[in-house]
Amino acid sequence: MPGPLVGADWLAARLGAPGLLVLDASVGANRGSARRIAGARPFDIDGALSDHSGPLPHTMPGAARFTEELRALGLDDGDTVVVYDAVGIYSSARAWWMLRAMGFDRVAVLDGGLPGWTAAGLPVESGAPGAAERGDFTARPRAGLFAGADEVAAALADPAAAVFDARARERFAGTAPEPRAGLRGGHMPGAVNLPFGEIQRDGRMLPAAELRAAFGALAGDRERLYFSCGSGVTACVLTLGAELAGYRENAVFDGSWSEWGLPSELRPVETGPGPQTG
Repeated sequence: MPGPLVGADWLAARLGAPGLLVLDASVGANRGSARRIAGARPFDIDGALSDHSGPLPHTMPGAARFTEELRALGLDDGDTVVVYDAVGIYSSARAWWMLRAMGFDRVAVLDGGLPGWTAAGLPVESGAPGAAERGDFTARPRAGLFAGADEVAAALADPAAAVFDARARERFAGTAPEPRAGLRGGHMPGAVNLPFGEIQRDGRMLPAAELRAAFGALAGDRERLYFSCGSGVTACVLTLGAELAGYRENAVFDGSWSEWGLPSELRPVETGPGPQTG
């Protein structure tokens, strides 16, 4: 694979090849969309591919559950996977990072997603996907790709680390209400704000040099980066951008603001724009 991002032309030239699995990671209103890339199967972040045993949305399921769900989608350990979503680059980055965290490296995000695919005149299909032949994938969890609240709290006090928040600037500043009930407004003290849409242009990721400049302006010389958002989904868009920019010590705060923003004396919150440079 050319890297963690592939274009529509790259995928179109290989679509249908043995050992290539295409996964639709769309969420929300686009979940289970009637239109999909031919042969794509649903990577259901809203459903089976989140841990529903706790109160937080979109958190990682355990290795056994992840193994079972991906085998049911037909994934073999030796396959190559391309993930996309119906928005552009949104929840597909979460699926990419989840697979990486479970030890699967041959995975890339489709740049531009389904809108870019259809804009290029490439074919889609409708109706329920056919039954998959069961795969032999086995999850092999890697430590460090997802982080808990305590690790993020330590990172906020670590001069070698930077914590990025992918939410909109108004939510980060606490001037717009949170969409989930019961959460405080504002941000983690010391976190920096880079809304995920600002590292894209027309639904595609910015070039590597522009990404490096965007991250570097906020991280300075810090190379260990942590990423947060509302529920751990768009934080992965920043993670994808950081990987493309050459950062290699990246972790996603799985609980994100859905966890930190809960009422707690142990997790402080501040309002305002926060630091603007590294």
